[in-house]
Amino acid sequence: MKHLLVLVTALVASLSMSAQIYMANTCVISFFSESPLENIEAINKAAKPILNTSTSDIQVKIAMNAFVFEKPLMQEHFNENYAESEKYPYAVFKGKINEKVDWVKDGEYKVTVTGILSLHGVDKERTLEGIVTVKGTQITISTKFNIHIADHKIEVPSLYVKNIAEDVEVKLNATLEPYKKK
Repeated sequence: MKHLLVLVTALVASLSMSAQIYMANTCVISFFSESPLENIEAINKAAKPILNTSTSDIQVKIAMNAFVFEKPLMQEHFNENYAESEKYPYAVFKGKINEKVDWVKDGEYKVTVTGILSLHGVDKERTLEGIVTVKGTQITISTKFNIHIADHKIEVPSLYVKNIAEDVEVKLNATLEPYKKK
């Protein structure tokens, strides 16, 4: 009887873990623009990705004005002239993991996620490659991809063409845990 109780408890725990909402307790999104005159890098630690393990849906909402730059003037130019953060306060990615991930088995999974990236008022379908790592009750996600800024109608004045790259490298690393209502 004792073994049956342990088996039932383990089964209920595994079923509840496989159909949970996970939310990031830590997330770092960075971008890097390499150009002949200067490199530009910014980091954002304010995003909270959400993952539904029963559907493999993932969503990330990024406050554009939360990117922090080395130089305050770069941050000001980014928010006012390029991201237009007052007009377009958020970038959002909504997608679905294409591969099957065993959410209750520790391991590392190479995945692709197909979805819509909404940036600067422009929606663009994207398929991103990434790594999902399951370890206990934590899920870590990481990805690295490029954004062609013209695809999102971000214009660079001709005076600054040598300062800002046409393609910007974006990295996301997040650790998610089961969401608990407070």
